Amino acid sequence: MPQDNITLECTEAKAEGKPASRYITTRNKKSPRTPNRLEKKKFNPFLNRHTLHREIK
Repeated sequence: MPQDNITLECTEAKAEGKPASRYITTRNKKSPRTPNRLEKKKFNPFLNRHTLHREIK
């Protein structure tokens, strides 16, 4: 199955007015397990803690 590159951006940093951390990863777009946008907990170095990162366009 084809893998597409996606970008994950921090949701909590935007609310606090700090720079948003971004990660690039791959995802199987046709997988029935992930029909919506991908969400993962990743480390944000600007906030110095793990935060929720969502897929952006």
